[in-house]
Amino acid sequence: MTGAQASYLKTLAEQAHEPAPTEKGLTKAEASELIEKLRKKAGLAT
Repeated sequence: MTGAQASYLKTLAEQAHEPAPTEKGLTKAEASELIEKLRKKAGLAT
């Protein structure tokens, strides 16, 4: 995962009232999937 994805995941986790992901070995694709799930949970999905 990129640094930008990690930062965005942390922000989304806070907005979705979820614990921030601690997995450092996520691939870019896995991080993207997690971002989408958290966006939906936070009510930010388009």
